[in-house]
Amino acid sequence: MVVLSSAYEIEKRVEEMAAVITQEFAGKPLAVIGVATGAFLFMADLMRKIKLPVIVDFVRLQSYGNRTTSSGVATCVADVQIDVKGKHVLLVEDIVDRGITLSTLVARFGTKDVASFSVCTLLDKPSRRIVPLQLGAGGKYYRGFQCPDEFVVGYGMDYAEQYRCLPYIGVLKPHIYTKNWNCVLSITQISSLSLRSGLNELTGPFSVLHI
Repeated sequence: MVVLSSAYEIEKRVEEMAAVITQEFAGKPLAVIGVATGAFLFMADLMRKIKLPVIVDFVRLQSYGNRTTSSGVATCVADVQIDVKGKHVLLVEDIVDRGITLSTLVARFGTKDVASFSVCTLLDKPSRRIVPLQLGAGGKYYRGFQCPDEFVVGYGMDYAEQYRCLPYIGVLKPHIYTKNWNCVLSITQISSLSLRSGLNELTGPFSVLHI
């Protein structure tokens, strides 16, 4: 696995994004909506750094299942329970890829009479976009990192419900998911190996690249 963003880099970028959001939504009723399940770690860290009163909920859509590519259809399986009418909605995503999930949510929240609809995504894959980004009047788009066209895991993102708890974001080597190999090193093992190797090459399917 090649590390794209270290835990330190993620922490600093989340702080920067939270500071901008705090400034731009000051004095406005803000509803922060996380896209389950991949965004839960990012959302938790972001929420702790946004210095504003907010209401919080989650929405769940399904488009991947246990595959590594989207099915092309995003289905809402759990909608928000809070009343977002008149609120400035900030949707928190782990990754914006083809834009299918996001366009589904834009349409869904467009029926809820929100004041504005903005998106804060940890990762963005503009090279994969097939649905244009259209947020409507007053909508803002916050991006943590631009992501290469690779299958990434860690920091909440998974492959077949694994790798979510890795403290960094990394590229999963193709032989792992093509052979459905599900052996995962624990965070403790990863951290220990990383410290001993100085974030150089690790043994097995994991490797670390300085960026």
